[in-house]
Amino acid sequence: MCFSPEASFAGGVVLISIGVATVRRIQKPSQLLFALIPIFFGLQQLAEGFVWVSLQNPEYFQIQKASTLAYLIFAQVFWPAYIPLSVLLMEENQKRKRILKVFLVTGIVVFLYYTFCLIYFDVYPQIEHYHIRYYKGFPKFLNNPVLAIYLISTLAPLFISTIKGLRYFGALMFFSCLVTAIFYTQYLTSVWCFFAAIISLVIYWIVRDLNRKSID
Repeated sequence: MCFSPEASFAGGVVLISIGVATVRRIQKPSQLLFALIPIFFGLQQLAEGFVWVSLQNPEYFQIQKASTLAYLIFAQVFWPAYIPLSVLLMEENQKRKRILKVFLVTGIVVFLYYTFCLIYFDVYPQIEHYHIRYYKGFPKFLNNPVLAIYLISTLAPLFISTIKGLRYFGALMFFSCLVTAIFYTQYLTSVWCFFAAIISLVIYWIVRDLNRKSID
């Protein structure tokens, strides 16, 4: 993850395993995208594991660009659209669904912006103090506004949904983001994704409890 290649690879394998177990728990097609979140986080951490390997071993430099791009596609492009979509599909309250669609739209805007940036601007990963820092050539004046929209798009749906378990998940995500912003400001992309990946294990219990209630 954000501390070493070993942590990234081990974490990725654990997350994918938990994700597979979570998918097996679903009883409705609408739960599938949400249940897949740990698997995608696992793939994301495996990608950063290869970034670590490429930075620590010059002979693997050729995989650096691809692994960096793969990691950032997950970390910045994928989640702001995927999370609101996964919550929207599970939500049954029509009023809440209309609100969630707004956050899906804002998430898609972030998705498109970061896609554009990854195509047209350079990104350089570098190891600093046992973390990976991603130096990006993105327009600086847009960094904070886009980050704010990113956070709102990914976190707000978790609190808006009527599925109670999602609020606990959202609270953990918000707290981890706050801690990362305070103590690991320069490594937000890597460190918060580490916390978010670990927290995504909670999804297993959310899906399990959700389907227990539907059986009852």
